[in-house]
Amino acid sequence: MDEVRPVIEEFAARMFGGFARRDQRAKGQLYLRGLMLEGKRKSMQPMAERLGVDHQQLQQFVTTSTWDHVEVR
Repeated sequence: MDEVRPVIEEFAARMFGGFARRDQRAKGQLYLRGLMLEGKRKSMQPMAERLGVDHQQLQQFVTTSTWDHVEVR
């Protein structure tokens, strides 16, 4: 996974670089890493467990962030 990290960081910077808040950019990168990790289930709790973080961080990023989903798409 370590060799993939720079690629994910670069992709996340392009994807979420327009977000005004640094914490949103960081949560976006965390979410991307969770999607890329080994494991069948890509729902919030299993991803958060693999990342070693509270699942609410990922949940709030996806459901309640103030970013415009059209720009991300």
